[in-house]
Amino acid sequence: MDKGNYSRVPEFVLLGLCSSWELRYFFFVFFNLLYIAIVLGNLLIVFTVISEPALHTPMYIMLSNLSVFDIFLASYATPKMIHDFLHEPKTISFEGCMAQIFLLHVFAGGEMVLLVAMAYDRYVAICKPLHYATIMNLCTCTGLVVGSWVIGVMHSLSQLAFTVNLPFCGPNIVDSYYCDLTLVIKLACTDTYIPEVLMLLDSGLMGATSFFLLLISYTVILITVRRHSSAAGMAKARSTLTAHITVVTLFFGPCIFIYAWRFSNLPVENILSVFSTVFTPILNPLIYTLRNKEVKSAIHKLKTQYVTSRLSSQLSLIRLDLLN
Repeated sequence: MDKGNYSRVPEFVLLGLCSSWELRYFFFVFFNLLYIAIVLGNLLIVFTVISEPALHTPMYIMLSNLSVFDIFLASYATPKMIHDFLHEPKTISFEGCMAQIFLLHVFAGGEMVLLVAMAYDRYVAICKPLHYATIMNLCTCTGLVVGSWVIGVMHSLSQLAFTVNLPFCGPNIVDSYYCDLTLVIKLACTDTYIPEVLMLLDSGLMGATSFFLLLISYTVILITVRRHSSAAGMAKARSTLTAHITVVTLFFGPCIFIYAWRFSNLPVENILSVFSTVFTPILNPLIYTLRNKEVKSAIHKLKTQYVTSRLSSQLSLIRLDLLN
């Protein structure tokens, strides 16, 4: 059939996470609280790094940008998912669906690159400490951060380029809580073999390559620490690296599984998507930053300044009342 004879569907129907109304009420409350915690926790990290001059270093600048990625990654689909728990039908416009696909790949792709940049920063700091200030200067740090955003946008545009013009004329039911490219692309009224291969080459290779680069970086760091550190230093480094690798695995594992293997309509896919887009953004501030002594000290300092400022304001108001 001629592609011009197709009439594009105006919207897609999302099946969501579950059909049970009892579970929907529970999930509505649970994900609301989780989303609020994600936004507030990551905003606290960003504000702390901006406000504390001692944290204006490459490591913390990248950590604050990781928090920005996490806020966006949790926001591209989670608010609609929460809304859909209590509403039927769960529909999304064609344009909204394409926007979700674009935003997901911008933020997920950018975060992959940023995680690799963070691992490189730790590699230079531990394996080449004498050259750290020279290698990881402000220019390099800025380039790595900006590069992660640019690569994320380019990766997303490449995904969207071969999807947005596909003919979607018939089935419009997506068995997920958001527009998952691996599911949406199968609804096209044409042979999608080539677009699927391109998608797998782009997303699968990007995810797998970033993941293995991270593993190599952390392995080299661990070997270096083992050779040159005491038992106490080794234990501390191993604890830190284990925590980092846990977050990396939770983020990359679902991405690699979804995009590097061609499976369809498996219930586990929704669970994996929730892990990478909801649970990982709440784990990152806990594992990467809030366990850090410098960050906790900076947060305590901000809290003290805030309390002092409030007390000063209240005392000023009391003095004015007494004078009047």
